[in-house]
Amino acid sequence: MNASELIFDWNRENASTFRPSRPVLLNDETLRDGLQSPSIADPPLETKVQILHLMEALGINSLDLGLPGAGARACEQVERLAREIVGRKLKIKANCAARTHKNDIDPIARISQNVGLEIEAATFIGSSPIRRYAENWTDDFLLKTTEEAVRYARSLGLPVMYVTEDTSRCDPGTVRRLYRAAIECGARAIVVCDTCGHATPNGVAALVRFVIDEVVKPSGESIRVDWHGHCDRGLAVANSMAALAAGADCVHATALGIGERVGNTQMDQMLVNLKLLGVAPWAGQDLSRLKDYCRVVSNATGVPIPRNYPVMGDDAFRTGTGVHAAAVIKALRRNDVELADTVYSGVPAHLFGLEQIIEIGPMSGKSNVQFWLERHGITATEELVDRIYQRAKSAPRCLTDNEIRACCEQSAGALP
Repeated sequence: MNASELIFDWNRENASTFRPSRPVLLNDETLRDGLQSPSIADPPLETKVQILHLMEALGINSLDLGLPGAGARACEQVERLAREIVGRKLKIKANCAARTHKNDIDPIARISQNVGLEIEAATFIGSSPIRRYAENWTDDFLLKTTEEAVRYARSLGLPVMYVTEDTSRCDPGTVRRLYRAAIECGARAIVVCDTCGHATPNGVAALVRFVIDEVVKPSGESIRVDWHGHCDRGLAVANSMAALAAGADCVHATALGIGERVGNTQMDQMLVNLKLLGVAPWAGQDLSRLKDYCRVVSNATGVPIPRNYPVMGDDAFRTGTGVHAAAVIKALRRNDVELADTVYSGVPAHLFGLEQIIEIGPMSGKSNVQFWLERHGITATEELVDRIYQRAKSAPRCLTDNEIRACCEQSAGALP
């Protein structure tokens, strides 16, 4: 019997609320928005190329190559990444961030022409009343700037992704007016943003449905709707799933959720959840390289992965608790990896190139000790098991391998 047949899945009881009509798209912002955190180290260019290839291996649809309008170094790096896509014939699509200004749009067009790669111009401008007040922007200024930027990018042959910053705190009239203007001027993708991490899932659903009903459908055009969220309230993944449920086509995210303040939507967690929900095309996607993607980004940016981080944290599939470990051990002794991965875990480790780890600590039972010894080729005598068990019970934490081996050395002939 399959482990899945032994689980009653309440997640699917109202599954009609999450049935994307089209395959879900993912846009990776790790190498642009993700690097805007003040605590992050900008990775070397060759490491960025490595991260690009890991995105490709995971089947991520597109990425933001950077903001070439930021200067010569940014232009050089964006062009190098673009050449890698062309030279290696990668499937991943490219876009670049740009303020709604010719000086930001021009370098995208030059790089696109130099390399021979279509690059979508992600032109962005603030939209909310609070931002307009702080900047002293009028409604007419926003509208005029939007129209000029989109028309200019289209005149250079660039596809346009039009982005309104802080959409989740913007009034309906401005949302409608700006997106309609962008579409009329040639944008074929629009990005709804929760720039300040303000939104809740209910708010996201209402906003995305409003954009689809009030802007996209009346336009009569085929418009891609993207969601770009931040995690200030800890809701980035939940909000992104709500956006997809409401009709969005694409979610923007970063590895480990790196980015400004507390960061963006976590790309790795989006991939995990889409796969486990059986959403196309991720249900059949091989995500065994997900650990490499996260670890390379972590090492390159200096952002540590917390031990309790979902799936990729050191403790995600690690237990020292006797009751939990006993169930996992029984499954492993049956050589049933799927059962071992699901009896005490909501995420099957093997789907992501990982495995269950049994530790020995103060909450452990003797089965933990016996299993550890078996896995290390050590005869589990009653005297040895009891020695390690008593040592663990008096410890304030899980024992290290060296501490367990020290117990073995005290038992004559225990070590092979």
